[in-house]
Amino acid sequence: MPLSEDEQRILSEIEQQLYESDPALARDIADTTVYTHAARNLKWAVLGFVAGTLMLVLTLATHFLLAFAGFVVMLVSALAIERNARRMGKAGLQQITQSMRATGLRDVFGNANHRMRDRFRRDD
Repeated sequence: MPLSEDEQRILSEIEQQLYESDPALARDIADTTVYTHAARNLKWAVLGFVAGTLMLVLTLATHFLLAFAGFVVMLVSALAIERNARRMGKAGLQQITQSMRATGLRDVFGNANHRMRDRFRRDD
């Protein structure tokens, strides 16, 4: 059931007040999707898998227990990749790949640089 004109007007006023009162929150809400959390966890899991692989390869000849720890990191990361990929589903993965094509690889990994600047910026 569509909203009435009065309800649409009220919703527009609330949205405008949000943009005026807290633009950072409004920007974060606009950038957040249903799949954002799972995508973030998926990125960390891939990074963990790569780190575990490097740890396994670099320590296999010198220390067996460190190489085994690298294998365990790889295994846990692979399970996290599978779990988060299932959470995202086909639609979420398609949305991520479309956003990667549209915005480029730098924006896929988030605006971490801008967030860190905003976090440590002093309010003068």
